[in-house]
Amino acid sequence: MPNQLKNENSPYLKQHENNPVNWLPWSKKSLEKAKNLTKPIFLSVGYASCHWCHVMAHESFENLDTAKIMNEKFINIKVDREERPDLDSVFQKSLTILTGAQGGWPLSMFLDENGVPFTGGTYFPPTESHGRPGFKQVLENVSQVYSENREKIISQKSQMKLVFKELNKKTAVLKQDLEPFVERIMDYLDNENGGFKGAPKFPQFYIFDTIFYFYNKNKNNKFFNAVEKLLLNISSKGIYDHLEGGIARYTVDDKWVVPHFEKMLYDNILYVNLLNQFILKSNNNYLISKLIQTINFINNEFVSKDNFLGSAYDADSEGTEGKYYIWKFDELKNILNDDLELFKKKYLISQNGNFEGSNILVQKQEITLSLDENIKINELENKLLTERKKRTKPFFDDKIQTDLNCYWLYSTLISSIILDDENLYQKTNNKINKLKEKLKSKIYHCYDKNENGVSVFLEDYVYFCLLLITDYEINNNKSSFENCKSLMNEAWNLFFNAENNFLQKNKLKSNDLFVNPIDISDSNIPNGNSFYLLICNKLFNISRDNNWSEKKDILSKSFHASINSNFSQMFSYLKVLDICEQNITLTFHGKLNGLDKFKKNIIKNFLDKATIIYKESNDQFFSIICKNQTCSEKLTNFDDINKYIKESLT
Repeated sequence: MPNQLKNENSPYLKQHENNPVNWLPWSKKSLEKAKNLTKPIFLSVGYASCHWCHVMAHESFENLDTAKIMNEKFINIKVDREERPDLDSVFQKSLTILTGAQGGWPLSMFLDENGVPFTGGTYFPPTESHGRPGFKQVLENVSQVYSENREKIISQKSQMKLVFKELNKKTAVLKQDLEPFVERIMDYLDNENGGFKGAPKFPQFYIFDTIFYFYNKNKNNKFFNAVEKLLLNISSKGIYDHLEGGIARYTVDDKWVVPHFEKMLYDNILYVNLLNQFILKSNNNYLISKLIQTINFINNEFVSKDNFLGSAYDADSEGTEGKYYIWKFDELKNILNDDLELFKKKYLISQNGNFEGSNILVQKQEITLSLDENIKINELENKLLTERKKRTKPFFDDKIQTDLNCYWLYSTLISSIILDDENLYQKTNNKINKLKEKLKSKIYHCYDKNENGVSVFLEDYVYFCLLLITDYEINNNKSSFENCKSLMNEAWNLFFNAENNFLQKNKLKSNDLFVNPIDISDSNIPNGNSFYLLICNKLFNISRDNNWSEKKDILSKSFHASINSNFSQMFSYLKVLDICEQNITLTFHGKLNGLDKFKKNIIKNFLDKATIIYKESNDQFFSIICKNQTCSEKLTNFDDINKYIKESLT
C-alpha cells in the first residue's frame, strides 16, 4: 500500500512511496499532525543518488518490524535535500550543535512535536555495527526519552534559537585585506595529489576558483600550481569518467582513484567553471579536451523535461555501487583483444584491478603517444563506451533545479567564448531564451507549487540574475539587464533579513522552520549572498543607481564582519569582495555593428573580474577601461586594449 509520498514530484521521495513506513512529506499539515498527536517526528533527509541513503532504506525503511516501530512511535517525514536546501541546511547545523557530529546524508533527525530538533545522526545500521547503534534500538531509546522528558525537550526551543543566532555572530571588522586568507588555506593543500589533504577527498572547486582569481591578480606561482595540480589530477584519475566525460562527487581515497560514483550536476558545473578560467591563461590542450567532453556529456546525458537539465546520476546500478563504470580484466581483454596492450599504454590496467577486483580507468602519468596511437586509443575508448551503454544505467534524478540550470548556462556561455565555439554559443543562447520564457511569470526552484508551499530560494533568484547580467555583458541584451534589475529588487524584498544584514535562504514570509535559515557558507555551489553582492556591483557600475551601491555597502560590511570566523566556508566571498574593491569596468562606446568577434576576444579576459558596459551611439567605436576612479584614454583597437591590460591591470 503506497504511503503519501506517492503524490510527490521528487524522484527521491517517489523511491520511498512503497515503503511500509507511513512517510509524510514536509508540510504544515504534517507538522500539525505531530502536534495534535503529541508525537515526536523522525525526519529523514536524503537525495536520489545517495548510496548510503539507499542502504539505510533497504535495511530499515523496507523492514516491516522497523516500520512498525516507526509508525507506532513517530510521525515520519521524508525530505529531498535538493528540493528543500533551506531545511537541509538548518538540520545539518542542528546535528552538529546537538551531537558535535559532522553532518551528511542520510540525515536522520528527531524533532519534537513542534518541529524543533533534539537529537539525531546520519546513517544508522539495522543492528549495532562499527560503533554505530542499531536503528531499531535508537528508535526505542529516543521514543522512551521523549515520553519521559517531553516538557523539558519542548522547552529547549529558545535555547536552540539562541545557538543559531550565535552562529552568525560578527566581529567589528568592516574592511580588511583578503589575500592573507588565501595564503592561510595553502597550508592545508595536498602538494602531491592536488586538492586538500586526507580522504575522503572532495574537489571543492569554488575554493580553487578564488585561488586562481588571486593568481591572476598577483601572479603568485604557488596559486597557479595549486590549481594546475588539482585539475590535472582530477582529469586523469578515477574520479573522471574517461569514456564519456564528467566527474563523480568525491573519492574515498586521497589520490582521486576510487570515486563514490554518483555524478552531480553541481560538481560538473564547478569543474567546467574552473577549467574555463584555467584554460584562458594556460591554453592546456589536454584540459581543453576534458572541458569539451564534459560539456558534451552534460548537454547530452543530463537532459530532462523540455531540454532542461536534471540533477544527478546514482552511484549504483543493479544494486551494486559503480557497476556501470568498472571493468574486469578479462572483460577488457575480450572486448579489445590484441589492442589491450596499446590501451594499457594510456591506462593503468591489471588482472587484480584497483577496485574490488575490477578496474576503474586511471590514466598513466607522463605518457608519450604518437598521433596514430592516440587516434587508435580514441577508437578503443569509443568501443568500450558502446559496450558500456549496453549495461543497465544508474538511476537518473530528472528533477530540474532552477539555480543549477542557470549556473550551467552561465558556465557554458563563457565556455563558448573561451573555446571560440560558435555552435555552443548559439545553442546556449537558445537555451537561455527558453529558460527566460519558462520563468517569466514566476521563479521557482523545482516545482511550481501553490502559494502555501516553499517553492523558491535565494539561489534561484541570484543564479537567474547572474545569467541575465552575463547575457547583457556578452550579448548586449538590454531586456536581460532590465529583468535582472527588477528581480534583484524583488529578491531583496523577499529574502533580506534586516536583523542580520544577510539574505536568508527562503522567503521571510513563508518560512516553515523553527529558525530563519541564515546560511552564509558556500556549499555545493557558491552562496547566494556572495553572488548577490557581485551582481549589485555590476548593476551599480552599469546604471549608477545608488540603490545598488547602498545594498553593496550593507552586504560588504556584513561579509567582512563574518569572514574571520568562517573564512574557509566563505571563499567565494573573498573573490567577490575583491572584485568590488578593484571595481574594473570595460565600456564599449559608439558603433558596435560588425564587432562581435572583436568584442568576444576582449570580453573573455574581463568576465571573471570586471563589469562590461555598453554605451552605443553613432560615434566612432572606442573603449575605455577603468579601475575604480582611474581610467584609460580612448582605446580604439585590440592591440591598444591588450597593451593597457598588461601595463595597468596585471
